[in-house]
Amino acid sequence: MNRTLSLTLSLATLLAAGGAGAAPSTSDPGDAGRVVRDGVVVDFSIGPPGAAPGAPLVEGEYADVRFRMTDAASGRAVPGLRPAAWMDMSGVVGGKGGEQRACKDKVALYLQGSVGIRPMVDLNSYYLLVLNQDASVSVIDPVVSMTGNTSLFTTIVLKRPAADWTKGLDQKRLYLSLPKAGEVTVVDAETFKVVATIPAGVEPMRLALQPDGRHLWIGDDDRAPGKGGVNVLDTEALKVVASIPTGAGHHEIALAGDRMAFVTNRDAGTVTAIDAQKLEKVKDIATGPLPISVAWSPLSRSVYVADGKTGVIAVIDPSRLAVTARIETRPGLGPVRFTQDGRWAFAVNPAAKTVFVVDAAENRLAHAIPLDGQPYQVSFTRAFAYVRLLDSEQVKMVNLLSLGADRKPIVQGFGAGTGAPKVAGELSVADSVAQAANEAAVFVVNPADSNTYFYMEGMNAPMGSFGGYGHAARAVAVVDRSLKEIEPGVYAGKVRVPVAGRYDVAFLLDNPRILHCFSAEAQDNPALSRDGRSLTAEFIDLPLRTPRGSAVPVRFRLLDTRNRKPRVGLGDVRVLVSAASGGPREEAAAVEVGDGVYEARIVPAQAGAHYLFISIPSQRMKPNELPFRGILVEAPAGRKVGRAGPT
Repeated sequence: MNRTLSLTLSLATLLAAGGAGAAPSTSDPGDAGRVVRDGVVVDFSIGPPGAAPGAPLVEGEYADVRFRMTDAASGRAVPGLRPAAWMDMSGVVGGKGGEQRACKDKVALYLQGSVGIRPMVDLNSYYLLVLNQDASVSVIDPVVSMTGNTSLFTTIVLKRPAADWTKGLDQKRLYLSLPKAGEVTVVDAETFKVVATIPAGVEPMRLALQPDGRHLWIGDDDRAPGKGGVNVLDTEALKVVASIPTGAGHHEIALAGDRMAFVTNRDAGTVTAIDAQKLEKVKDIATGPLPISVAWSPLSRSVYVADGKTGVIAVIDPSRLAVTARIETRPGLGPVRFTQDGRWAFAVNPAAKTVFVVDAAENRLAHAIPLDGQPYQVSFTRAFAYVRLLDSEQVKMVNLLSLGADRKPIVQGFGAGTGAPKVAGELSVADSVAQAANEAAVFVVNPADSNTYFYMEGMNAPMGSFGGYGHAARAVAVVDRSLKEIEPGVYAGKVRVPVAGRYDVAFLLDNPRILHCFSAEAQDNPALSRDGRSLTAEFIDLPLRTPRGSAVPVRFRLLDTRNRKPRVGLGDVRVLVSAASGGPREEAAAVEVGDGVYEARIVPAQAGAHYLFISIPSQRMKPNELPFRGILVEAPAGRKVGRAGPT
């Protein structure tokens, strides 16, 4: 069952029974952080990471949120539960002034998934990130609907188009390579704002995060003689600390734990071994004329290199830095990837229309799975391998439990979209399939129609989709912010405290059914800037579509992020209108119409998707520093605009 639907039904049952209003739980008067219900004890705590119990919360700083569940009779941990939690200003819905609600009533509103009624911190949420062919990333909230038409949360605008991306270990950062800019862009994955752009070579392409998170390895496809290799970024200092030439050609990267890095040199026919601690080149290893992909198995403790020309998968022992086995397949190999447990390596071969499966436990070819299409990418959940086809919208699923000696792999499939990915032209090296958070499900981007499809395992077809919002979608990833069971019976998450004040921390469990609200207090942070950057904006009744040439009233409220009070008296508020496809930009002055609400009237002359940005020079607020929105300007009937906008 869908996670949100399950929680909604649980809450409905509680409220129907008078649960939340008729003491669904009992609290220990001596411990405001404890509640007991149906033989289960819930202990709540929140505080700065690593600090002593009782340390104060401070606005703008991180805090660890923990719920410990134990059996009331025995004191034993109660594992395997799926609690939900929200954190919002006490009595206020979504931080909006004037909307006072009891905590239990706010939870019911949050579960409805409506724009404008969201908690300041959602400890159950995840965001879908779609990498676009242009210089942008679409951020989608799958739970929220905006007037039933769109779930677009925001758009991250980049300097140039991104080729690859990866997340930080705690999913608080997103790193993107920008080959045409020679930079790596760092995005705060909580605010979805660019926090740094770092020079990273001539043509940074592939990214790989070291398992300990200390270094980001960046493949630089510099074509100058003797220049191609890797740059190593210190993720704390956000600066390149080493540049290591490795060889000619495109570079793929595999990290063998935190000790060694292996970098392919496609034109040189070698793989370079690098000491990841000393950041020094150790050895070039000849693996074949066209090393096209590399992967690491933590199970066999070996590195696997697929050669596109010979069809041989070379196995490298990291301790000996030598090829110890060669596994024959067929010429035309593409990417090789390992299942999450490190047991099975899947090597796709679009030329042979086959997926080759290697058993890392024995370093032998276990299966050659023929497909009715050209496989070019593979991604995994715990139960399935998802194989994308170049020449079909079909996604093939290989049941991992069906692999092994004397077994015939079970292959299923479903259609994701209306066209073959190859008709989109240039494809991304980043994955077009990503596992959803907390469910046996995936998101699949189809570059041909720019839609992203949500598929739950066991279904015959996707359950829904998200449009491209005026962009050509190429890859997909998920940022997970939900609670995790970090030890038996302990469910935790890390949050950044938005503002100072008193918070309701709502806790909901479906079995046993518990709805309870805890409290937390956050102090002012004197170190935070008190200038105009403490502003935020909330758009009001903005239409999603408008005919070309029509005047559109753009209304929004400017609020102080610290106390949520309206900011009045600003005389230089401007609205910038920018077409997603480029071209001239337009500006319009916004005038205050009362209580911190400002209005500008725009008349977009160009059909297509547009962005609306707010700037306030007197407050040093530049476009894209405040929340912004998209709008689709429609051409007259009978004329095509191109790709569809929000759906």
